[in-house]
Amino acid sequence: MFTRYLFFICLVLYVFAGCSQEESPVWELGMPFPKENIIIGIIYPNNVDRNSVYDYSHHLGILEMQRVSGIRDDQIIIKTNVFDRDPVAVEGAIRDSIANGANIIIAASFGYMDVCVRMAEEFPSVVFAHATGTQFNDSNLINYSLRNYQARYLSGIVAGLRTESNKIGYVAAWGRENSEVSAGLNAFAMGVESVNPNAEVYVAITYSWFDLMGETNAANQLISMGCDVIAQHTNTPMPQIAAERAGVWGIGFNSDMSIDAPDAVISSVILQWGAVYTWLVESIADGTFSPGPKYLGLAEGAVDISPPRENLAAIGTNEALEAARQRFREGFNVFDGVIETNDGGRVGEAGSTLPDHVILGGINWYYRNIIEL
Repeated sequence: MFTRYLFFICLVLYVFAGCSQEESPVWELGMPFPKENIIIGIIYPNNVDRNSVYDYSHHLGILEMQRVSGIRDDQIIIKTNVFDRDPVAVEGAIRDSIANGANIIIAASFGYMDVCVRMAEEFPSVVFAHATGTQFNDSNLINYSLRNYQARYLSGIVAGLRTESNKIGYVAAWGRENSEVSAGLNAFAMGVESVNPNAEVYVAITYSWFDLMGETNAANQLISMGCDVIAQHTNTPMPQIAAERAGVWGIGFNSDMSIDAPDAVISSVILQWGAVYTWLVESIADGTFSPGPKYLGLAEGAVDISPPRENLAAIGTNEALEAARQRFREGFNVFDGVIETNDGGRVGEAGSTLPDHVILGGINWYYRNIIEL
């Protein structure tokens, strides 16, 4: 009797296991994967609110991808406040997402890179997409970045035309050792110079992506030096709020920061992460996904600046921006030809342009009109 009962239990378990396997196909490189079986684990370093506009902009990208690709809310697993310098916490968030069915992991912070590299090898049937990193493999790990330096150049034009003191401040999360930040700052400074050769860009560094007080203090330091436009590559709106309180102008980042400082922000560099996330889901669904680095920019609608606000922008700003956009359409890419650095050095070659992997992973210098504090 007991033997027959045990056999019956084992049979039921076997049947259910078989059904479960049929309902949960395994992703394979080069094979179409039904959208209804996609489950995405998205890992954020902070909350997805406007205290961290970086996380918020990624979240807007996820929502845009859902709208375009038809991915339901119950196909998204969200992990917030996963500190990117705590590999144990990062690994735990990823493992928990996979345990709950995730077959795509989106790791939305540079600091998640080493854990992603290791876990992509452990879970070959899970796609790992790592933001702004440099590592990838030939099967299931990509890194993705936006060509925000293109939009930075445009925002530099806005700032260069607006300044009256010819001193423009820039709050940077990291120094020249971080190529992503340095590339954006350099492109911004080049945009400034293209319309105002007399202006200089002063950079104050917070050594943190997210530091409410540090970003405020850095902005105030720049303002006290006479900077009348404050730009930033940090993840909170505090530099723009400081600019508004001081009665100067601002250039926001990640999303439209005129929401946070309407009396200061002329324009913001906008990152449309939805372009990447839509490509990721659609390519996995139709079987065209391939690992490696992925770069998207102005041409793909992945970066831009918000329309300059007429009551704050200098006269002629829109015309200057349209002229620059036309140059981009004709092949201009910011880091073209020979570039002079602020220490008298030279980078690049005549008739060529720096490739994306160098721009985002190999720039440790500052352009000639940048002054370090």
